[in-house]
Amino acid sequence: MSDEAAALPLDSWHRARGGRMVPFAGYAMPVQYEGIMAEHKWTRASAGLFDVSHMGQLIIAGPDAEKGLESQLPADLTLLKDGRLRYSLLLNAEGGIIDDLMVTRRGDHFYMVVNGATKAGDIEWLEAHLPRGVVLDHMKEQALLALQGPKAAEALARLAPGVEQLGFMTGGAFEIGGAKAWISRSGYTGEDGFEISILARDAETVATLLADQDEVKPIGLGARDSLRLEAGLCLYGQDIDESTSPIEAGLSWSIPARRRQDCDFIGANRIARELARGVARRRVGLTPQGRVPVRHGSAIRDGRRLVLVVNGASSIDERRKEAQKILDWGFKQFRPVEVYNANDRVARARVWGGESRWVDLVTPQEIRLLLSPVEQQKVTVDLHYMGPLLAPVKAGEKAGVIQFNLEGRTVAEFPIETSAEIAAVNSMWLKAWDSLLYMTFGG
Repeated sequence: MSDEAAALPLDSWHRARGGRMVPFAGYAMPVQYEGIMAEHKWTRASAGLFDVSHMGQLIIAGPDAEKGLESQLPADLTLLKDGRLRYSLLLNAEGGIIDDLMVTRRGDHFYMVVNGATKAGDIEWLEAHLPRGVVLDHMKEQALLALQGPKAAEALARLAPGVEQLGFMTGGAFEIGGAKAWISRSGYTGEDGFEISILARDAETVATLLADQDEVKPIGLGARDSLRLEAGLCLYGQDIDESTSPIEAGLSWSIPARRRQDCDFIGANRIARELARGVARRRVGLTPQGRVPVRHGSAIRDGRRLVLVVNGASSIDERRKEAQKILDWGFKQFRPVEVYNANDRVARARVWGGESRWVDLVTPQEIRLLLSPVEQQKVTVDLHYMGPLLAPVKAGEKAGVIQFNLEGRTVAEFPIETSAEIAAVNSMWLKAWDSLLYMTFGG
């Protein structure tokens, strides 16, 4: 352990529970407790408690806060209602991603959560570019916990009654064991869940109350990474950085129509150009067909081109197989590529890409596949829910329908009629990725 790794408010709490501590983003953090695979499976089946207090929590306030933030973020904050949050990006002048973040409207100010490793640079950038009169407060006194998994709402509702009524990407003020908390229904695992902002002095009390629930176990950084990768979610510094544009990263969904049209945010010129002309490379996902994992640094040979995997791990979740069955049913033509690992073993992998889209009640999703014979052929998957997104489905009820569209024509429909199917789709958002990479197209 590096002597330079700072301690977070729950440092002794983690150590007392057997957390294996490692340096991450300048802090000592638990990478695992009983093992990454066990913790991953527990979160997918029940509820996992993550300490994410290393992340930066910011308040942006002032009469010009909305206008000032819109100059920096390609989000439409005029449409963001009180208590609602959105995923967005902080871009540099060249359209590269400085950071990805969550921004929430809270009354007369905005609450923003940024990545821990980049928070110092984010603050410096915002202070230099926000207009005068806009105040930025780094909430160093706050801790941040995430409770993720299908039983998260059940467990948290015992401690914070009413929290189960929060809609996805919505937040509100609650109390847990007498401690004031801002809780949002959000997270970064591909599961239902909540993020809980509390004073650092209350962190141990709140964490203990949560961990004492039968459904909850503490989870380390290792499973947090495998969970978000399995759901196709980007990790800053590995999958995206300042050399990556939102269009290359498959994050164009985070830039709404008004912002694309007005092009009045930093980095907009590159975004407009790439939206109009396309990009030479795009983030895509891999699903191995065999048992050989596709890990970080593996080489992918696609014809005469050779690219490297930027992020990789073995998928753990069994439910992703159900989501994959749905995809297999709709997509029959996959072009295989060869995967070269460090030991020169060769596996076959399906290559498919798409945008990591936050789901709503009716969710259009694009999945760009490398289909033979036309590279970059575009297939649209429309997922229509017949009821609340995370509500259980009774046996025999029709939960929704997935439409497979090709060139504007519906070529197949797949009814979702069981709770197992809707759980698979809800959980994985039709994504079942083991690895992420950037594939160069054309030429």
